Amino acid sequence: MKKTDKSALIKELSEKINEYSHFYVTDTLGLNASQTSDLRRACFNKDVKMMVVKNTLFQLALEQSEKQVEGMEEAFKGTSAVLFCNTGNVPAKLIKEFQKATSLPVLKGAYVEESVYMGGEQLETLSTIKSKEELLGDVIGLLQSPAKNVISALQSGGTKIHGILQTLSEKE
Repeated sequence: MKKTDKSALIKELSEKINEYSHFYVTDTLGLNASQTSDLRRACFNKDVKMMVVKNTLFQLALEQSEKQVEGMEEAFKGTSAVLFCNTGNVPAKLIKEFQKATSLPVLKGAYVEESVYMGGEQLETLSTIKSKEELLGDVIGLLQSPAKNVISALQSGGTKIHGILQTLSEKE
């Protein structure tokens, strides 16, 4: 590969790193062509960008990017495919689901919510991390809960009072 091609690829990779807020480094060695195609299709359907990269080029792109990613050197050994996404838990769920059938891809490392996670044992933790949208939904649900309780208490109390008044008026 020519030096100009390498620098262009490094620039493209660093732009991807800056564009997406999360990325996962996986080992897809052992997947056949059909399984790789299925993985790419699943990534496309979940809005995850999958790229197979050279480890040294990706490390150089990380250094040029705006993100401070330290401690992922172990992840860049062997064959690497990088999954880029803007929702932190989607690639973890995708890998976990895909592993049910093939036990591959193997998670080598991830950069999620400005933290580095190393090793396949972190997959369960990463899949349970809530996305920004899920957290906002939880907060809104918690904020609405007391108001809903007050409104339902007022509505049920109104029907009781109406029932008592109607019973008293019919009694005479």
